[in-house]
Formats: sequence, structure tokens, C-alpha cells
Amino acid sequence: MDTTARDHYFSDFAQALRYWRGKRGLSQLGLSAEADVSQRHISFLESGRSQPSRELILKLGLVLDVPLRQRNAMLLAAGFAPAYQERDLSDPELAAVRQALEFMLAQAAPYPALVVDRLWNLVMANEPAIAMMRFLLDMPAHAPIPRDGSLNVIRLTLTALRPMIVNWEEVCADQLLWLQREAMSDGPGSEATALLRELTALPATATQAPNLERRALPFLPLTLRKGEVTLNLFTTITTLGTPHDVTVHELRLESFFPADEASAAWFRALAEARR
Repeated sequence: MDTTARDHYFSDFAQALRYWRGKRGLSQLGLSAEADVSQRHISFLESGRSQPSRELILKLGLVLDVPLRQRNAMLLAAGFAPAYQERDLSDPELAAVRQALEFMLAQAAPYPALVVDRLWNLVMANEPAIAMMRFLLDMPAHAPIPRDGSLNVIRLTLTALRPMIVNWEEVCADQLLWLQREAMSDGPGSEATALLRELTALPATATQAPNLERRALPFLPLTLRKGEVTLNLFTTITTLGTPHDVTVHELRLESFFPADEASAAWFRALAEARR
């Protein structure tokens, strides 16, 4: 994580602690009880009168359930080095993680599944997902779909796929809600905030402001229609977490399941055609 990242989050540790305590709805007394730290010390930390140790920052981050990326930001704001690594998924040390993801993607076939990062940039996908994208976007059978993080799935959904999404308002609201949560965690200077600003400026999303009061469903109904083909699907999100790696902690596996037999048959036929 670049040391300039602290400018994207907090000017100092005191600001960071106030932010996350408020975000979790805890009083200073409540946090002191949860963290087994005196209320007086919490007050001094938030006013800047006391400086935290590295160990205390990690403890408070755990108690406040701060995402790993933001725990690194809190450490940086206090003048410490990050505690959690952030690596590309192609890193040899993450080979076992990649192998596990490839296994899960393969097991999802003949139905689509893909892996995205926290901003919904595509990093992995199974063949049914690639085939579905090519079909929807009128791409040649062997046209490449970038899986290096350069293709943003939310941007694709809200632009090129927009005409084919029957339940557009529901899908759009869900996509913007996920991104809004990332933007709130990362702060005003972050990539998440810039992406949210870009996507909410689109004509198609002008009336779909993120609604934080809306509860995210455990699955998202998705109906796609192209020509004579109608696909009734629902999607689920699986998150992966390790206590020491930002990259893996932020990965999400999105799986697409048929909601009726006609949709299931379409994917089975697509799989047969690829053989």
C-alpha cells in the first residue's frame, strides 16, 4: 500500500479512530469496555493527546471490525508500516488461493461464476460466464474477455448490458449499494468514490441514487432478455477472508444460478455447443 494512501483516508490516527468508532455506533465508554482500554485513554487518543502503539491500533481495528485495507490506513496515519500485505492474485504465494478459486469456478459449471475485487473488477471467470458475456455483447465465439482487472463488471452492467436487464431498477440499486459501501469505507479521495461518482453520473442511473437504508438481499434476482432468449437467474456473493492478506480478504465470488428449468436448459445447451 502506497504511503500516500493515508491522504485518501485520514489526516492522523485521531481522526481515523473517531471515524470508525462513530461508524460502529460506539461511545468512548462502549469502545473502552470492548477493547479493555480506559475511557480516558480513548479520549486522549481521539484528541491527539496520546499516541497509540502499533499493537493497540491492531487491537482497536479488530474490536471495531475495520476492514484490513483500512487497518493499514490507520497504521499509516499513526506513522507505522502496514500490517497486512496487498498482492496481485498472480503472486506465487497466492497460488493455493488461485487454485481453490479455479476449483470453485469449475464446480459452478455449466452455470456462470466469476471472481471480482472490491471494486468489481473482473479477475477470474469460468467458461460459462465468458460464453454468456459473449452472447449478450454479440462477440465472436473466441473473442477474449479481459480477466486482468481492466474490465469493471458494475460499469459493464450499467452500460452495455443495460438494455438486456429486465429488472433494471432492482439490479442498478443493488450494484450502486455495494459500491457506496466501499466508497464510505475508503473516503472521498478513493478509487471507490471516483467510480461511484462516474457511474451515478450516467443518464441511466440518474434516478437510482444509492440507498443505504435498503437491506441487501442474500441473493439478487436477475432477468436478462436478448431476442428470443430470456434468462431468469439469481446471483449470490461469496466473500473470502484471511486475517493477514488484503487481496484475498477483498475478493468476491459471484455465482449465477438458473431460477427456472428453461434457463437451466439454455446453459446446458451452451455447454454442449462448446464441446
